[in-house]
Amino acid sequence: MSEQLSLLPNYLTAHLQLTLLALFFSTALSLPLGIMITRVRWLEQPVLAIAAVIQTIPSLALLAIMVVILASLQLQSIGFLPAIIGLTLYGILPVLRNTVTAITNVDPALKEAAKGVGMTSLQQLRRVELPMAMPIIVAGVRTSTVLVVGIATLSTPVGATSLGNYIFSGLQTRNFTAVLVGCVGAAVLALVLDGLVRAIEVSVRNRHRTGLLLSLSLLGTLYAYTLITLASDFRREGPDPVTIGSKTFTEQYILSELMAQQIEQTTGNLTRVVQSLGSTVAFNALESGEIDLYVDYSGTIWTTIMGRNNFPSDKIGVLYRIKQFLQTEHDISLVGVLGFENAYTLAMREQQAESLDIRRTSDLIPHASRLSIGSDYEFFAREEWAIIQQEYGLNFANFRSMDSSLMYQAVTQGTVDVISAFSTDGRIAALNLRILEDDLHVIPPYDAVMLANGKFVRERPQVITALQYLGNTIDANLMQRMNLKVDEQGLSPSEVAETFLRTLDSYETRATVTNP
Repeated sequence: MSEQLSLLPNYLTAHLQLTLLALFFSTALSLPLGIMITRVRWLEQPVLAIAAVIQTIPSLALLAIMVVILASLQLQSIGFLPAIIGLTLYGILPVLRNTVTAITNVDPALKEAAKGVGMTSLQQLRRVELPMAMPIIVAGVRTSTVLVVGIATLSTPVGATSLGNYIFSGLQTRNFTAVLVGCVGAAVLALVLDGLVRAIEVSVRNRHRTGLLLSLSLLGTLYAYTLITLASDFRREGPDPVTIGSKTFTEQYILSELMAQQIEQTTGNLTRVVQSLGSTVAFNALESGEIDLYVDYSGTIWTTIMGRNNFPSDKIGVLYRIKQFLQTEHDISLVGVLGFENAYTLAMREQQAESLDIRRTSDLIPHASRLSIGSDYEFFAREEWAIIQQEYGLNFANFRSMDSSLMYQAVTQGTVDVISAFSTDGRIAALNLRILEDDLHVIPPYDAVMLANGKFVRERPQVITALQYLGNTIDANLMQRMNLKVDEQGLSPSEVAETFLRTLDSYETRATVTNP
């Protein structure tokens, strides 16, 4: 718990920055737009329809869309900018709809009375319509507040730090303390902000000046803190920290921490880890220089980035062609091979596999129509799955996509019969799962490789040298044991990485003494 609480100030501050700025921008857009609609009535249907369509887009998808759009415009495509734009768009509808509804439903008699005493349209708005409509408008702001606080937790996969870092990493590493801290933190923040907005509403309605000043002061203090901390992030002096990306599973968290600690210990450079990125998001961020380094897998690059559907079994040849392609087409350097392969593989409960006499993937063919298969979010859309289906002729009864951490739980509980496991996942042995042999050899090699942005390689060669020290130091069994220490034994990825580096240093020291 102490380790999780030590991260809270950073995560909570980042979450507060996203929430308050998104609320400010969405309210600043919605309020004048809502007023305009009440004056130009034909705008109501199209504008509200557009806002409603935005609201129906799944929040994570909207944030991903922002990444693609910003990347196409050659703007910052991961981190703060796509998150703040997506959250702002999500916060518009409640305030906009309540503004239009509240002003439209102000008592017509009051409007006529205002005209009768000679008020202009602007005076009528300021002195009659807005004061009468304010409780409903503020109710929309309160709805938007709670909505934005919750959705901000989904900013993590697009590279923006938030309380969602607790939730995403906690789910993947089975650290439910982290999940709890993230959820409680988001809930408390939502209640505090909602309470402040409500206090402002009550004070305005009851003409309670002291209460209004106090509420506005507290909210203003939060905004001042947000702006000061945000400005300090942009004004940070000295060399930029080395930014290391990671995808959304335990192994990636360990490897990103391993690279970060190796760099800091060897070169003295500060590092920053950006966790839980999607595969394509991570690669695009590396190419654009928004992250400097991350670990990927040769099979993922071969299929997803290079778009190849022929899967050679020659690992050396694949790595050579990948290295040439990345250098030539994307100015990305393959720094080194870590020494293990983490391939997609199909797995079943040992007992069920034994009862059905299934040892190879081809053994599934006569049983598949009565079995269900589960996978992570990506697998069924990947080229590997299309080739597996095509070559083996598998046609399962049910297909279920889910979070990869829940996928293992699902197969052990019998919710699904087969899963698309990762060969170095420690839970395979811990949960007594049987890996099915790819007897037709259709799945490509998945060697773990360290990738670096080309400009970064040229500017900081000492960092690259430090990372090359890690080359071929981790085999599949060791990686599986490290994953298991996090997933089952409850150690943090940072602790596991630190232990490995100590062991590696000890080994190198002994080797130096023995072989001068």
